[in-house]
Amino acid sequence: MIRQTIFTSLIALAALTMNAASAEESKSHYVEPTIHHNDYGDLKVVVPLTTDNPAIQGMKLRNIENAIKATKEWKGHLKTVVILYAKGVTLLDHPNDNIKTKIAALKKEDVEFEVCNNSLKEQGRDYHNLYDVKESDIVPSGFAEVVYLQQKEHYVVNPVN
Repeated sequence: MIRQTIFTSLIALAALTMNAASAEESKSHYVEPTIHHNDYGDLKVVVPLTTDNPAIQGMKLRNIENAIKATKEWKGHLKTVVILYAKGVTLLDHPNDNIKTKIAALKKEDVEFEVCNNSLKEQGRDYHNLYDVKESDIVPSGFAEVVYLQQKEHYVVNPVN
């Protein structure tokens, strides 16, 4: 019995060691590529935000931050309009300090946040209670605003919603 327990333990230990070694071998390390790309120039995008999922909201803000950085590095300028409608309005409803800092930094980088009046009305929200929202930030319809800006040569970027 003891011999079988020791044998089983040794097999389990060997399997763990092999799995750890395999995991270590499968890890790769980033290698900086040499990228050849034209200058970006002036770009205009609209990013619809319709979810109350903090992970997706955060991802979209990071996407915008990364795009601004890349655009600057490649001699361009990114004009971004984030349209918050439906549950997306929750981004500005008592955000934590981290989100407030991100929003403030993005606004300094020519990012506008526009809020759908239809959503405010349907949800019974007062825009005065939303973080850093002025009356001039309110649009009649978030969905229609996305289309309107797209017709004005803003490209819609919506990685996940």
